[in-house]
This record gives sequence, structure tokens and C-alpha cells, in this order.
Amino acid sequence: MLLLVGLGNPGARYVGNRHNIGFTVVQEIATRHGIAPWRRRFQGLACEGPIGGERVLLLLPGTFMNESGRAAAEAAQFYKLAPGDITVFHDEIELPPGRVRVKVGGGIAGHNGLRSISEHIGDDYRRVRIGVGHPGHKDLVEHYVLSGFAKSERAWVEALTGIIADNVDLLVRGQDASFQNKVHLAMVAKGFAQTTNNDDIKSQ
Repeated sequence: MLLLVGLGNPGARYVGNRHNIGFTVVQEIATRHGIAPWRRRFQGLACEGPIGGERVLLLLPGTFMNESGRAAAEAAQFYKLAPGDITVFHDEIELPPGRVRVKVGGGIAGHNGLRSISEHIGDDYRRVRIGVGHPGHKDLVEHYVLSGFAKSERAWVEALTGIIADNVDLLVRGQDASFQNKVHLAMVAKGFAQTTNNDDIKSQ
């Protein structure tokens, strides 16, 4: 069993916010891979099914962002999962909009959801960092991530969530660099990215 966790805040008022792109991606993974139904489990919503030859649990924590680790830890303990069996999808303000980077372990860069997960399960889980851009000043960050995407941004958000979902089997098989490269090339093909930096594409 592998655990894929989408980070976000529960409730209708947060739907579509930049901070909730992790929720959006994991919901799209469920849709595209025919995984259903969602049930109330592990202090959130969860469903499970096969992806890439593995049994996968998809989890949307029902706690708020800064308590996401409680839900992730409960699911991990139930299935006796190690941090290496867990992948977390989250918004990343330090990446340009539409960019995706995959890393295992490392710091949390001030992200409250990652802080909570690291406190509960340790640091050695995989993070899929989904670029949402930066507002330009640290004092604007909270309002920025808790705001919805502009109408002009919705096309790349929809494209990216679908591309991630279509290629998530590579992550499940541990092919992180291939996943990252395929996502980038697919976004370029759709006209949402112009260049690549091979130094950013590293095997984990």
C-alpha cells in the first residue's frame, strides 16, 4: 500500500484556492483512475484502488492545513507505512506557476502542511511541489495562497492537474525523474512552459 496525500483546507470557502491545489490534484487522480468512492476515514476523506500495479490510498485531510499530519499519520499507522511509502502533493510559492518538482526529504520552506506532516511522520517522504508563483513580498503570501486562481490561470491549472494525474503511475513505481520530465514536456506541448532546466530534474 502506498499513500498519496493532497494538502489543502476543508470547506467550500477554500475550494479552488492556490493553497488547495494538492486537494485538486489528488481528486483528479481519483477521477482519472476510476478510484471511488470517497469515504470518511483517517480524519479526512479517503479512497483506495490500483495505480501502476500498486494498491494506493488517496487521502484529503479533513483537518485544516496546519494539522494535516494528524490525518497522514493515522493512515500511515493503520497500514504500517514508512515515510518512503508516502507522497504529498502541495502548493509551492517558490516555483513559477505550472512548474512541478519532486523531492524526497528536505526542509519545509515555511509550509504549514509540510511542517505538520514532518512533525508526525518525519521528513523522509516524497513531496510533489506544484508551483503557484509568489506574490512578490512575504507579507502578501497568506492572502495570496488563500485566494483563488485568476480566470487567466485556470487553463494551466486544469492542464497541469490532468497531466499529473495521467502520469502518477510513474511516481507510484518510483520513477520520479521520468514523472517530472513527462509533466514538463506535456505542459510545453500545451503551450504553458517555454524552457526546461535539466539541473532541476534529478532522480530521488
